[in-house]
Amino acid sequence: MTDLTSATGLTKGAIYGNFINKEDLALKAFEHTIRKVIRPMYQYIGSENTGLDKLYAITRYHRSYYDTVKDSGGCPIIRVGMDARYNNPALFKAAKKSMQKFLKGIRQIIEQGKSEATIKSSTDSELMAKVIYTIIEGSLFTAFSHQDKTFIDTAMDHIDSVIIKNMIK
Repeated sequence: MTDLTSATGLTKGAIYGNFINKEDLALKAFEHTIRKVIRPMYQYIGSENTGLDKLYAITRYHRSYYDTVKDSGGCPIIRVGMDARYNNPALFKAAKKSMQKFLKGIRQIIEQGKSEATIKSSTDSELMAKVIYTIIEGSLFTAFSHQDKTFIDTAMDHIDSVIIKNMIK
């Protein structure tokens, strides 16, 4: 709490007056951060028309993600997902929901590409969404752990090659 009062200039009473407890404060901070860092990705995706182009928009967004969040401690989903699992169940649930939403979105984009015939109809949407999602999250974790953005760039190159080799008609 001392860090929060110093950073905000508010008293402990003012902070607790707006939140049920510190777990609620953590949840609201996480939700705010997610909106801040994920909204640009949705804008990247939303600016594209085809499922295939939307997949490439995801990798384009993540190429700039490191610089976007490096000063705030890295990817909030990874940080919270790892840290909150055993000490803040509500916060962990919110992180898991964000993860599931992203995974579902990738799967839906692949399905869109299949319905447009820009992605092979034989593509296993669930499997490919899991592979893409896992590579993204793993590259973020590794890049922030090593403080080296090239892990993300290499992973995005790999995802693009997976798309080209396995999914394009």
